[in-house]
Amino acid sequence: MPDQLRAWQEVRERVPWRDVVPHLDTPVPAIRDGFLAHAAIGADRRRQELLLTAYRDVRGAAASGADLTPQLTGRWNATLRGIPAAGFRRGPAFAKNGRDRYGLHPDTLHRYGRSLTEATDPAIPVAARAARSYLDVAFFHPYDDGNARLAGLVLHFVLLRVGVELDEAGPILGLVRRADDPEGAAGLARLVHGIAAATRRRWLRSAIDTVRYAAPRS
Repeated sequence: MPDQLRAWQEVRERVPWRDVVPHLDTPVPAIRDGFLAHAAIGADRRRQELLLTAYRDVRGAAASGADLTPQLTGRWNATLRGIPAAGFRRGPAFAKNGRDRYGLHPDTLHRYGRSLTEATDPAIPVAARAARSYLDVAFFHPYDDGNARLAGLVLHFVLLRVGVELDEAGPILGLVRRADDPEGAAGLARLVHGIAAATRRRWLRSAIDTVRYAAPRS
């Protein structure tokens, strides 16, 4: 069975992250929190409560300028799962009903940590960094469970750390990604950038409308 982690590591080096999207003008405010709206979908209230608790931690860490580390993602993963602590997996991982296999190699944890440190590289546009970090979590598959939810949290952390809000998250979080698809990885970066740019436009229109309707009428 192919190793999806190895496939991702090869793809990761092929995507022109610096050039796939332009830099955003930051900050990007939003008229609503798209992550909260997406998290409210579904009937599992306990799962939603844990996800929102982790998201509050994500927002606090981003506001403090914290570095993205395996310790931080482990903390969020534990919160998501409602367990005391989450350690890096100790063997190969499987997803999609066993169709995808993520290998474990002597340097996997080191590579995972190094990939997280690259999430704050200012030379790479933040939308590309956020997309790459999302895929890093998805394909390193660092924990025994909760990796898809964690990937969404990490994406938002990278954006929030530089003041970028999204008013829509479903188009990003609702699609299944492939580890061996460089164009798909680049497309995710473009999608994040496009939603961030649209979020700014919608916020500006809302601000203009608020001023217009608040102005005294003669």
